[in-house]
This record gives sequence, C-alpha cells and structure tokens, in this order.
Amino acid sequence: MRIGVNTRLLLKGKLEGIGWFTYQTLERMVHQHPEHDFFFFFDRPYDESFVFSTNVTPVVIPPQARHPILFTLWFDWTIPYVLKKHKIDVFLSPDGFCSLRTPTPTCLVVHDLAFEHYPEHLSFSNRHYWKFFQPKFANKAKRIVTVSEYSKQDMVDHYDIDPAKIDVACNGVHDAYRVLDWKEKEAIKQKYADGCEYFVFAGALHPRKNILNMLKAFVAFKKMQRSDMKLVIVGRFAWKYEEVLEMKENMPFKDDVKWVGYMNIDELPNVIGAAYCLLYPSIFEGFGIPILEALKCNVPAIVSNTSSMPEVAGDAGLLVNPADVEDIANKMEMMYKDESLRARLIAKAPEQVAKFTWEKAADVLWDSMMQCVKK
Repeated sequence: MRIGVNTRLLLKGKLEGIGWFTYQTLERMVHQHPEHDFFFFFDRPYDESFVFSTNVTPVVIPPQARHPILFTLWFDWTIPYVLKKHKIDVFLSPDGFCSLRTPTPTCLVVHDLAFEHYPEHLSFSNRHYWKFFQPKFANKAKRIVTVSEYSKQDMVDHYDIDPAKIDVACNGVHDAYRVLDWKEKEAIKQKYADGCEYFVFAGALHPRKNILNMLKAFVAFKKMQRSDMKLVIVGRFAWKYEEVLEMKENMPFKDDVKWVGYMNIDELPNVIGAAYCLLYPSIFEGFGIPILEALKCNVPAIVSNTSSMPEVAGDAGLLVNPADVEDIANKMEMMYKDESLRARLIAKAPEQVAKFTWEKAADVLWDSMMQCVKK
C-alpha cells in the first residue's frame, strides 16, 4: 500500500503540539509497517532526521503553506496532483486540513476546535478560513482522529458528525521525560531559577494560553507568601502577545519570572523535571501535552478545569478556573504550603501517565487509516 502524509509541520527545532503528534506517531508507524510505502509531503526543504526509514520517500511540493490563500493552493491543487502522481491509496493529514478536490480516501486528524470557542484569538484571515473550511474537511474525510474524548464530543456537537466516524488517539510523552534525581534538579535550578524552587509553564505564548492571568496569579502568590519561588516560562512568542510583553516589563516581582524562550527536546525535559509544579491555566486545549510531560517527571500540575485538561491531569493535578486569578493563586499557595497534598498528587502521576502512550496513539491512527481503504 502507498500512504501519503501531510508532513508540513515537521520542522527541525520547531516541533510543538501538532508537530510532535505527527513525529511520534509516524516514526512508529513506518517502522512497524515496513511492507508499506510512505510518501511524506513537505512544503519546504526538510531535515533528513524526519526520513525515519527506507520505506519513506520525502517529496517537497510548493508553495510553503502558511497563509489561508496558500493553504488552498497547497491542499486543493498541489496535493491532488501528487496523490495521483504517486498513486497514493490513502492520505493522512495530521494538522486538521485536507484536500476537498481529491478522490483519495483521507484520514484527518483534528486536534481541537479552539477557533470555534475563541475565534477572537486568531487573525481575521485564519479565523474565517477555519470557520468556513473545517466543517467541509470533517465531512470530506472518510475517518477522523482526534486526541481526547472531549475533542471527539466537541466535533460531534459542532458538526453533527456520527461519533462512529471519529477515533481517539491520545497524545503520549517523549521518552526524554523522566524523574530527575536531586543533584540533577539542583543543577537545573541553579541554571534557570537562581537556585530556587520554581513553577514552570511550557507552551507557545498566545491568548489561549492565558499567560496574563497566570502572571497576575503569580504576583498574588508572591504577595501572600513572600517566598523565593520563581516562575520559569518556556515558549516562543506566537501571536497577539503585546499585553504579555507589557506586563513582562512592568509587573511586580518581574525579576522572579524567568523567560527562557523556545526549548528543544534536549533541554525541555530537564526544565520541566526540576520544577516544583507545572502551571497550565490554559483557556482551552484539545489535549495539553505539557501536563502529561510534567506528570511523567513526577511533577504535579495545576491545570484548568475546562475542555480536555481534567481528562489529562486526572487525580494528579489541581483544577482551577482559568478566568479566576484568585483561584489560580490560591491553588499555587496550596501546592506550596501543603507538602502532603503535593506528595499525594505525585503518587498518582505514574498511574495517570500509563493511560496515554504514543504506541497506543500510533496503533489507533493506523487502524483508522486502514478503515479508510476498506472496500
């Protein structure tokens, strides 16, 4: 069988949520199924590390699809041509977009419908593209895969899709995440947090991540406790971050907030693994991989009580209302003052992590693709 895959988000040094899902599931599938041929379709020059096996043929096809007009050109004109040219039997698209002009059966991965809930967080062009095309993509696809039970139900509710058409392939955790020993933690704290304990946030910085309320809660926590606790923020400034930059410069206790930028997999597991607690008061998530990454390191989490996050954190996290700064600050104080509570959360972490693996995700994704080609 010849399998075509949209791999335009496999970008060296820039893998985030969807990119990691694509990387982790594809790497496993191509090795588990050497009898099949995979064609990876990139929209720009690719890194050789993404050619996982000899049964992978990389193909670069223009244009670079990073704008709604270019999305349309890439998916509805270039993709149908290369699918036909390479005689592809099934097309896998892990980023929520697909072609409306190809007869090739499509397995579509939709990670979330955040734009349906918070359209104001997107640019005008992206918002209208997704609002118009996502229902069409969902109906065009022969099978849909999503990453949480919440996101599955969200698609059923918004697009009136038969739930039997949707499979759930939850995210997993990279093997680099592990429990650090005391010496390793101390070295990381010295490097990033002036030798102090710290809360950590990891993710791209944009409105949906609720950075402003997190910073306000950290200020409130510091006023309550007057401790040496730091806040380490890992992630690139993505879009609509002007208010965050302003607060970064003018907030109280700004020297206790460490902005370290984007980190690759060589260092991020250490920074998360040495943290006292993960802060993840995001407004909305289709899954929330950093939550699972922290739990894998035996780092408890404070997460929002919305969307998929309670599903991911389970009994290993404290839930907060992301709109309530006081609630977030109070949960930070609880985590800081109550060591027995923190220990109970940590004890629950391994059991929760075991529910979500990349192996399970890859198997579900493969089975979903195979259903696409059934007669």
